[in-house]
Amino acid sequence: MTIPSQIEREILIDAPVTEVWAAVTEASHIGTWFGNAGATIDLRPGGAMTCTWRNGEAVDTVHGVVEKVDEPHLFSYRWARPGVEPTPGNTTLVEFTLHPDGAGTRLRVVESGFAELDRTESERADHIAENTDGWRMELDELRAYLTSR
Repeated sequence: MTIPSQIEREILIDAPVTEVWAAVTEASHIGTWFGNAGATIDLRPGGAMTCTWRNGEAVDTVHGVVEKVDEPHLFSYRWARPGVEPTPGNTTLVEFTLHPDGAGTRLRVVESGFAELDRTESERADHIAENTDGWRMELDELRAYLTSR
């Protein structure tokens, strides 16, 4: 089985780049559209970040490390699965790029590094399938979040 090298998704959001940038880089926004139970972020290369989801009584927190910040066009971080601290071999790289498109913003998300994870081939395949579905859902939530404000 060949593990895809990355997930790519691009959407158009009816909001200016500055608003989309804030939504993908500020904890008060991230913890609303991405996580549903809060987030933290130290927005600088090497800064720590968390995102928390609550599903009934279960709580999952994902930990990450900021890689690049080039306001307002590029933001990237590495993140691990819920409950695991990010270390080499257990993270994927998520990169957001933002470009003006008319009155809105074209947002592209690329998550890469699945083939390099220290996991079985089956576990890597499951991870990329989960995140492919997850990015589809989360970016739709981001668009709805921004257009409802």
